[in-house]
Formats: sequence, C-alpha cells, structure tokens
Amino acid sequence: MSAPVEHGLYIVATPIGNLGDLSHRAEEILAAADIILVEDSRVTGKLLNYIGKKKKMMVYNDHKGAAERQEILAAIGCKIVALVSDAGTPLISDPGYKLVREAQAAGAYVTTIPGPSAAIAALTLSGLPSDRFLFEGFLPSKTKARSEVLAELAPIKTTLIFYENGARLGGMLADTLAVLGDRPAAVIREITKKFEETVTGDLSELAERYAGEKPKGEIVVVVGPPLAEDAASISDIEAALRTALERLPASKAAGEVARTYGVDRKQLYELTNRWKAESQQ
Repeated sequence: MSAPVEHGLYIVATPIGNLGDLSHRAEEILAAADIILVEDSRVTGKLLNYIGKKKKMMVYNDHKGAAERQEILAAIGCKIVALVSDAGTPLISDPGYKLVREAQAAGAYVTTIPGPSAAIAALTLSGLPSDRFLFEGFLPSKTKARSEVLAELAPIKTTLIFYENGARLGGMLADTLAVLGDRPAAVIREITKKFEETVTGDLSELAERYAGEKPKGEIVVVVGPPLAEDAASISDIEAALRTALERLPASKAAGEVARTYGVDRKQLYELTNRWKAESQQ
C-alpha cells in the first residue's frame, strides 16, 4: 500500500469459499493490522496462512460486555484493527454492529473493505428478479416461529433471501411453501467452492426434493416475489408476453416479462413453446 494505513477500525470482507476471491486491498489491510477481531481464530488462521501472515487475533461477538468493547475501542484509537467474519462481509448475519456504532460515536476512523457476500452472490445465481430484494438471514428453527415471520413477509412484493443449513432445509422449504404459496425459488449451495450447486424450480418442487435430504455446506435460499393473484393478473402477463413476442425472440421476451411481473422465466418460455406448438397444429 503506497500510503501508511491509518489507525482505526477496518471492516474487511473475506472469501466465502474460494480463497482466491480475497481482494488485494483486503490482503493489505490484514497484513498491516495490529489486531484482527474474529469469530473463530481457526477459520481466520487458515486465511492468514494463505497470505503468509501471523497476526494477533481476538474473538469478538456482539455479546461481549461493554468493558471488553471499551478495551477494543481504546485499541482502535491507536492501532490498526480489522474486523472479519468467518466468511463474507462482516455484520451480515454476523456480529459487529455494536462495535461499529460505538467506534463511530467515539469519533474513531471507521471504514469498510468491501468484497464477497453470500446473499448477493446467491441472488445473482438465482435467476430471480434482482432489482428489489429483502435479506432476512436465518429464519427461526421452530415451525411456529418460522411461520409467523414468513407471514409478515408474505405480502412484500420483492425477492426474499434466506440463509439456512442442510439439516433444517427441508422443513424451512415446506413452511415457506405453506405460508407464501408456490413461488419460483432457488437453493444455492457452497458458492465459489468445488461443489457449488444451484437448483431452481417452484417452492413445491424444491420442498419435495429436499424433504428427505440434508445437503452439506453453506446454503442460501432465494424466493421470488408473489405470483399473479387472480385470473385477470394472469391474463395481463400473457398479454404482455404476446406483445413482447412481436419484437423479441421467445427467450428474451420471456425474460423481459418475467422481470417486469416477478414470475418464473422458465414457465413463460415453456408457455411460448406451447403457443408455438398449438399454432402449428
């Protein structure tokens, strides 16, 4: 780094799987850091080994008491302190916001080193509308509490992003289907890793597929916006698709209408194929 690194708190995004995704700037800050605040020193230790550095690490979470945070804040005033999570961007379903808030209130220098985020990466892989989305993180583990949260989300007309683990995936998908109704969705696993997998389909299909399966690895579930609620809305979508077909090939017409109405592009493309087959009979 051409200029000296200023004392302060650096929120450093780290890879979510592939260590090659560590940015050059993130590597420079970690190399310069006097202290690295971590979730698990074993996980961050592997990253430090990758860049060939040994650093002082302190375990930090938002349950740390005010006295411990004051010690860290004092260090931020005279040292380079990096905050990392086990993977991805800190503070996204991970601890850290209390420390950031108090460091800012104390007038300390606070900045972020942006980089990987599983939620955003999954959204780009899902094939679902990405112009508006809501990140919910992990849903409650119990069906009743999970269904209550899903009921609050049901009327929101935007793509929803959830984190989940393999053991709970089948139950989570079943509850999501029951509360939100059948919507296009995607289950995305092990992003950037060797066994990365994206499975798309309606919630009913995904709930059936994972009912008796407990896939390994980090999982993100992306659920599309509410589908058309009545026959008139379906007619509107079909009319828009026919209009789009007058100026675009089928695949592009399906994509355009899917983005506009928040519906499954594959279903619209299949509909164009049925119309074509019917017209040739």
